[in-house]
Amino acid sequence: MSALVGQGALLLGVPVALAAGALSFASPCVLPLVPGYLGYVGGMDRPTGTNRPSGRLALGAALFVLGFSIVFVLAGTVIGSAGFFLVQWRDVLTRISGVVVLLLGIVFIGGLGPLQRTVKPSWQPRTGLLGAPLLGAVFAIGWTPCLGPTLTAIYSLALQGGSAGLGALLAFVYSIGLGLPFVAIAVGLGWATRSVAFLKRHIRVVNLAGGGLLIVIGVLMVSGLWLGALSGLQAWWGGYEQAL
Repeated sequence: MSALVGQGALLLGVPVALAAGALSFASPCVLPLVPGYLGYVGGMDRPTGTNRPSGRLALGAALFVLGFSIVFVLAGTVIGSAGFFLVQWRDVLTRISGVVVLLLGIVFIGGLGPLQRTVKPSWQPRTGLLGAPLLGAVFAIGWTPCLGPTLTAIYSLALQGGSAGLGALLAFVYSIGLGLPFVAIAVGLGWATRSVAFLKRHIRVVNLAGGGLLIVIGVLMVSGLWLGALSGLQAWWGGYEQAL
């Protein structure tokens, strides 16, 4: 059963983690600050225009993403390892995590205002390439309350998966979903800039969709249907592989 659930969490958790990362980028506490982040890591007072992409800016964005990815992956590894030792209470942990995810889904759509605070460290690394990874790490730590709804859902999957490797992988995929837009904009891709403009115009719809997804996942976890779905998915996948 443990192996089935772990493999099922991988099959279902990876696309969920990628979507969660993208939703985090589109959240009100990240999206409006993208130009400032890019200008900071590029070592400039203001970000360059999209008509003159900078290789230095793209490298700075990549280092920024690397910084927060390391923090998230380390946390995912620790949480996945904890799940391994708590595997006998997997069902209880999944239901408790489901309650947390459900509540954070409500936070994501604008409810429970007191929980929508962001802890912003007063210390900031120097601008430019040398400070970009450190800024990424500061971002991962300081913006955790704001990223909490989506990030907690991923860590909950890692916990009930009971594997350090699974926790690290889900956190890494989450980081890809969150970080790729930063790099795409820094490179100067027109579609990325247009997408950001579209998201800003429809930020409320994004929040409702993202919060709705988290609420659905939370309800599935609380009801016990989530573990059943993971086991059924892995059983189906195993049969598909044998057929090949």
